[in-house]
Amino acid sequence: MDRIRYPVLTEKTIRLLEKNQYSFDVDLGVDKKEVKKWLETFFGIKIIGINSHRLPRKERRIGTMRGYITRHKRVIIRLGLDYSIPLFSNK
Repeated sequence: MDRIRYPVLTEKTIRLLEKNQYSFDVDLGVDKKEVKKWLETFFGIKIIGINSHRLPRKERRIGTMRGYITRHKRVIIRLGLDYSIPLFSNK
C-alpha cells in the first residue's frame, strides 16, 4: 500500500466524484492489477474499471543546475453504485 501515494483532489477529480470515480497518484512501477487488489482489500470496495496515465515530467532548476522532478502515474478508478471511499471523515 506504500506505493499508492495519495488521493488527488483537483477541480476535475471533484467533478468525477459525482460519477463515483476516484483518482490516486501511484508509483510508475505499479500496474492496474496491483492497484485494484490493494484498494479493494484496504477499503473493502468493488472496482468496476481502472484508467491510468503518466503525468508529464516537470523541469526544475536550482541555480545553474537543471533536473526533473520524480514522475508518477495517475489512476482513476470507477466503483460500483453501492460503494464509496470516504476521503474526508466528518468525525
